[in-house]
Amino acid sequence: MKVSTVIKKTEKSLKENSPAVLTAIGVSGTISTAYLAGKAGYYAAEDINRIQYLEDRVLDTKEKFKTTWKLYIPAVVSGVVTIVCVVNATRIGTRRTAAAYTLLSVSERAFAEYKDKVVEVVGERKEQTVRDGIAQDRVTNNPPSTKEIFVTGKGTVLCCEMHTGRYFESDMESLRKAENELNKRLLNELYATLSDFYCIVGLPYTSSSDDIGWDSDKLMALKFSTVLSDDGRPCIAFDYNYTKPIPYSSS
Repeated sequence: MKVSTVIKKTEKSLKENSPAVLTAIGVSGTISTAYLAGKAGYYAAEDINRIQYLEDRVLDTKEKFKTTWKLYIPAVVSGVVTIVCVVNATRIGTRRTAAAYTLLSVSERAFAEYKDKVVEVVGERKEQTVRDGIAQDRVTNNPPSTKEIFVTGKGTVLCCEMHTGRYFESDMESLRKAENELNKRLLNELYATLSDFYCIVGLPYTSSSDDIGWDSDKLMALKFSTVLSDDGRPCIAFDYNYTKPIPYSSS
């Protein structure tokens, strides 16, 4: 392999993993700075004691500084490098997160437009038929008999939230009520997260449910399909009209 190729691959790898590399350097730098500062302090104390012993007097603060400041140069340099690495790692991470949110938002909007156009072209009945078929396939391939079913105390009908593939017991009335409650929150607070909806219907949060949701530009709407589970039980499968990145958590 050519040296130029190796260099290019190395540069590419460093750019892709720059936050991790900078964070690792920052951690190492923190340890190095502490060590160098301790070492400098030890030698500084020795120098001060030696001079005071030889000259039989106590050095003032200014004299101590002039005597020992050079010993702290390595610790200062290490500290500055550490701070620069940590700041840049945070900056790159923040920039990449913002870019990911933007890309996800564009993708979600494009998908929502695509679904709206499908309804417009084939009609609501055929679109519902397609959606029902997709819901049935998901339930068939992800049967409730192999999954934990959450008991929410808000109904006894088997339900499947297709975003996460989780099953729980509820009913159509409770789900519609949850939809209305979330949209009321949207109108009052301008945004709501998926965690807010989970709280209303009685489902546990997920690792990403605080980060996606809805804003007041378009209210949340549940899309229902009635399917059969692997053991023959009726199941309400539902999805959302759309979700979008929410770069802040609900409170």
